[in-house]
Parts: sequence; C-alpha cells; structure tokens
Amino acid sequence: MKPNSETTMAFRDSGSPQMSRRGLLRSGALLGAGAALGGASFTRAAFAQDPARWAHVARLARQYVDARKLASVVATLGWWQMAPDTVAFGSLTLGQDAPATIDSLFRIYSMTKPITGMATMMLIDEGKLGLDQPLAEVLPKFADMKVQKTYDGSITDLEPSARPITIRHLLTHTAGLGYSVVQKGPIAAAYIAAGLVPGQVSKLPLPAAFGRGTSVRSLEAFADGLAKMPLVAQPGTRWVYSVSLDLLGRVIEVVSGLPFDTFLKERIFDPAGMGSTFFQVPASDLARLTTNYGVLGGTLLPIDPARQSVYADPPAFPFGGAGLVSSARDYDRFLRMLAGYGAIDGKRVMSEAAVRLGTSDLLPAGADTRGTFADGSGFGAGGRVGRGEQAGIYGWAGAAGTVGFVDMKRGLRATLMTQYMPAEVYPLTQEFSRAVLADVAAMAGQQAAA
Repeated sequence: MKPNSETTMAFRDSGSPQMSRRGLLRSGALLGAGAALGGASFTRAAFAQDPARWAHVARLARQYVDARKLASVVATLGWWQMAPDTVAFGSLTLGQDAPATIDSLFRIYSMTKPITGMATMMLIDEGKLGLDQPLAEVLPKFADMKVQKTYDGSITDLEPSARPITIRHLLTHTAGLGYSVVQKGPIAAAYIAAGLVPGQVSKLPLPAAFGRGTSVRSLEAFADGLAKMPLVAQPGTRWVYSVSLDLLGRVIEVVSGLPFDTFLKERIFDPAGMGSTFFQVPASDLARLTTNYGVLGGTLLPIDPARQSVYADPPAFPFGGAGLVSSARDYDRFLRMLAGYGAIDGKRVMSEAAVRLGTSDLLPAGADTRGTFADGSGFGAGGRVGRGEQAGIYGWAGAAGTVGFVDMKRGLRATLMTQYMPAEVYPLTQEFSRAVLADVAAMAGQQAAA
C-alpha cells in the first residue's frame, strides 16, 4: 500500500439537495463568526471566561426549554485554549429533576464524522495512507465499481466508474457512495435490504422519518456490501452526502491494524481527555444520558429513553459517520485540540500538519456542489470549511439538533447539544449561529470601546 505524496492539494466541492431533511448547516450563518470578528485586533484578556458574555445564546436556550420545545440545551463556547463557558438549561428528561450539564451525554450522530476524518488525517500524516490513494489499494473489492447512469434511477442501468475512488473522495463525500437516509428510489431500498444502514435511533418500531433499518454486524461486512452496490455518481464529480465516513472506519482498522473503535480511543479520546465519548454508553454512565425525542405535532415524544437506550447495547459495529455519544465538555475538547493545531493541555494528539490539512478545503477540482449544503463553501476531513472571510472555520452538525465548529483563524469554538428529531423541525442550528455571532459582535464592540 503506497501512499500518494500529493497530500497538500485543496480543491472545490459537490452535493445532494436531499440534505435538507438532515437539518445540517442550512445556511452560511454557522460559518460567519469570522465576519463578526472582522479584522480588529483583540486581547485575550477581553475574552476571559465569563458565561454572562453569551447572553444571546442563553436567551435562545431558555426560550426553547421554557416553551417545552426541548428538554434541554447545553452549549460550550470558548476562545483559543481557554476553558469553555457553559450555557445550560433544562433536564436530562422532561418531567424529571436531573439537570442537563456540560457532562451530560448526547447522541451526536453526524458530528462523529469530523472525528473519523481527523483519525484518517493521522494515518495520512504518518504515511500509512495517501490523500489521493485509490481505495482499492486498501480494500480491493472496490477496484471495479459501477455507477448509475441516472442519479437515484435504475440500479441495473449502469456504466463503469471513470476513475477510482480515493481517500480524498471518502473524506469529502465525493466518492459517489449513497446514503439510505438521503437517496430515493431503488438504490435506497437496496441499501436498506443489504443492511448498509450505519446508524441507530431507537429500540422502538419507528416511522421511516426516524428509523434506519437493521445493519450488518461488522465493518468488514459493511464494506464488502458497499463494494457490491452501484455508485450514485461518478467519483470526484458531485458532492453527495454519504456513508463514506463509515467506510473510512474500515479503512482505518485495516491500515492501522486496530479495531476502529480502539483506534479512536487510543489515538484521540484518551490523549485528548475525552473520557465521555462512546459508541456504547457504559452502564455506570447511563444516569448522564439524555432522552432523545421525536417531535410529532409539536409534541415531544421519547423515542430513545436513557435507561432503555439503544446506546446502552453494543452497536452492530462502530459507526464512523453517526455512531458516537458525547458530552459538551468532550466535544469542546476535540475542538480545542483542533484550535491548538493538534495539541491540548500540553499534550500533542495530532501533528500540526495533519490538522491544517484536515481543516482545509480538500474537495476535488470541478466537483459539483450547486444546490447543496456544500454550495459556496469548501469541505475538509469530514466537515465543512469556510472560504473568503470565513476561511479557517471547520465544523459539522448532527441529526438530533447538535452542532459544533471551530474558527481556526480566530480561536473561537462553539458546541450546541440537544436531542430532538427530525432536526429540521426547529431552525435551531441557524438561530444558534446567529446568537453566537450576536454575542461575538457585542464582545468586539466592547473591546473597541475600551
């Protein structure tokens, strides 16, 4: 397996309009913190730890909880390597007294993707993978892929892949792979029938809007099953939200020689001090797990109660695209490690080069992003990246209303934790972005007046 030396190239992006049902980064507002800070010069003392500075964020969180639209909202907000400020309202479960805190556990779903992306960057940095290395050099069954002639059309009217899938394609959702929660028609049905559904929501029989189907029982079986499926687009040509970060879990374990979940624990979670991030919540930590709710007719219905949670049991396999449970404190530590260019609390977790590359625009040249959530932005290792005034901002969101981003250029990081599905029921992602920007602008104004 020979790494490709072209690991510093940054390109453009491409995508799928069905992303709207995921509620992920619906607007450029999330990536606008840089504009609020502008070109002014700030002293770090001006942003010393003070939760009261985040008045707009607190007001937003309180409004949702007081109206019983959400059981809880927890946000962590921080600068550079300083400890985070915490805004927290509500309880772990509606009608119970246990408060939600910075250490409460939330299902972060697709916010798992940046973590898997950075794990991949570590192996690229170590020369064990190449950014533009063909996937088939690691997983040979992907050597002869077929592609749908019509996107989301027939799964028998196919054409040969014009180029190999690469690691870059997997990191940036441009491999041509599909997603059962995004695709329509026969390809979606084929994914579900084959158990290529890397995610879990509940033990309850739920409507299609919440359920994901039954998954195969190992990463190897998942990868082998994907290799038999037609691609929905030619590799490198179109941004299509996909299972590619889940497939990278298999790549990581083959290349590293460690089970994927073990690699994450030993190489990221333990060194970064992320002791509350799990694929399976230990019995001793279930008391910290929030309830996940479905919003039906304006009412919150528990679809995954903590004590009966699907996350209390071992997953079919560690889902690198949507499988983690974490706390606001832990995810802030992940973002703080990135803001420190791979270091946190004096300990190096990743190299600076790996972080810089992973948070840069890695999209293949010419990939089509029109009408997608990658439209107007770049895409790095499992997360969206900003361009222009927003350059340096990297982040992604989750299917239960969570979001996290870091501004590498200005040192700002922000995480929002809550639990409701489907995420597009409320405009919380956009509102949180605007609240953060309002508070940052207020801080900038105070600094200018001082």
